[in-house]
Amino acid sequence: MEVNSAEFIASFPKESQCPTDGKPEFAFIGRSNVGKSSLINMLTRKGLAKVSGTPGKTQLLNFFLINKNWYLVDLPGYGYARVSKARQKTLASMINGYLYHRKALAMAFVLIDSNIPPTRIDLEFINNLGQQAIPFTLVFTKADRIGKMTLEKNVNLFLGELSKTWVQLPPYFITSSERKTGKEEVLNHIGQIIGK
Repeated sequence: MEVNSAEFIASFPKESQCPTDGKPEFAFIGRSNVGKSSLINMLTRKGLAKVSGTPGKTQLLNFFLINKNWYLVDLPGYGYARVSKARQKTLASMINGYLYHRKALAMAFVLIDSNIPPTRIDLEFINNLGQQAIPFTLVFTKADRIGKMTLEKNVNLFLGELSKTWVQLPPYFITSSERKTGKEEVLNHIGQIIGK
């Protein structure tokens, strides 16, 4: 699938205020500093999502209209962010409210840093999605920063951890925003879902 147009629509503090036109939504979420904004820009166009060196900058539900027919939704990161406990609680409530109740959500893309071994917070987040029957796809990010063998080892370790609790593993893609690795695969995956 080609991205011919991508525009920022608006940011919302809660799921109930989001667009009601019924267009399919594809949410992107991951731990703070996983490279989410860079991935979104790689998939759409440079500068669409604001890239920051400070983790936890996304604090609202950001909607981008792609090709006039589907939404890319940039969700706040989970895990470490330099915000108060009260704010973390508010963000968690916002994220869960969107993921658990959003009828237009077609797929959640969970971003995983391929440079590091599996983390408890990523695994717990994914298992929660499973318990809520939310469809999701894994996207391993920053693949250009490590050697091929280390990359394969980390991905296999992560999938191995998931296989302890999952009978069927979710689809996954390996990406590099720097090298545009995985761009075509992720967009084609979205195109196939929209085409269903």
